[in-house]
Amino acid sequence: MRVAIVCDWLVTYAGAERVLEQILEIYPEADLFAVVDFIKPAERGFIKNKTVATTFIQKLPKAKTKYRSYLPFMPIAIEQLDVSAYDLVISSSHCVAKGVLTGPNQIHISYVHSPIRYAWDLQHQYLRESGLDHGLKGKVAKAVLHYMRMWDVRTSNGVDYFIANSQFIAKRIWKCYRREANVIYPPVDIDSFAFCNTKEDYYMTASRMVPYKKIDIIVEAFTQMPDKKLIVIGAGPDFDKIKAKAGPNVQMMGYQPNEVLREKMQKAKAFVFAAEEDFGIVPVEAQACGTPVIAYGKGGALETIKDLNKEKCPTGLFFYEQSAASIVEAIKKFEGNIGKFDYAWCRSNAENFSKKIFRENFLSCINRYIAQNKG
Repeated sequence: MRVAIVCDWLVTYAGAERVLEQILEIYPEADLFAVVDFIKPAERGFIKNKTVATTFIQKLPKAKTKYRSYLPFMPIAIEQLDVSAYDLVISSSHCVAKGVLTGPNQIHISYVHSPIRYAWDLQHQYLRESGLDHGLKGKVAKAVLHYMRMWDVRTSNGVDYFIANSQFIAKRIWKCYRREANVIYPPVDIDSFAFCNTKEDYYMTASRMVPYKKIDIIVEAFTQMPDKKLIVIGAGPDFDKIKAKAGPNVQMMGYQPNEVLREKMQKAKAFVFAAEEDFGIVPVEAQACGTPVIAYGKGGALETIKDLNKEKCPTGLFFYEQSAASIVEAIKKFEGNIGKFDYAWCRSNAENFSKKIFRENFLSCINRYIAQNKG
């Protein structure tokens, strides 16, 4: 079979790109398509140094840094990618990739990281955080997102089979498209996070400093607990604002290389995670280190962390409000039950999300869909 792989954009190496990397391990001869491709020559190993077919957005002014500003043009752009010569089309989509046009003699399987988040249930949060919830720009943004929703639903009919990256996203796919989705969890590089059962007396969190990650409430919580140390790793637009809230027991380390991140994660008493994520790779990486996770009990975290209250071999516990007070209570509960956690359980749970398991599950699913289509 001739295979085409379509993704939204190639600008960095993050969660969606890790999935793409493993799909290319399964189909190394596949051709690759994207709205834009700005991966540097020295960093193209994860796409096997392939030449990527891109759209007209690639050549628009300031597209390299402002490609997201061209969102209104992305539906027509993705539809201009010609994949008609391929038997199997696999889209890896969190925005428009699933809208690529395919014919009745082709199989289109879409691995969905999420339906367009900022156009569906997270629209109001997105507009508020972007300052677009009022005024003329706000009206234009709302009109664009309304159009994106209609286009998103229409193009869901062009997908033969959906795969979701979590049960949480499968529910969102059903809510948006009324389509069933098989669940295959994303690959996590478990082997890069060595197990460590020697812990030191500090907690940690790591994230890009943006509003929805809720690092601010984690910092606020620990500032209220001056006897407990928190290490925060990560940079981003909210860094200075969050640092201003931090007490002397909170160490804001900013961006750190992977070696430092891993070392701090391995030796932490627990990892604290307050975002609502579609899946959430970092809590799995923490568990791979043997580190329990104290997490907001919503989204993908519910599927990757075994809760103290419900599981025989717990790997963490949940709090259910995104507030400093809720985190403070969770820390107290964790410390009162710390003897109930076995660091080896954390590692064992994380191994369920390895790259090898992803490839096996993904290939098995694709082959099953191909067989169904022939039948």
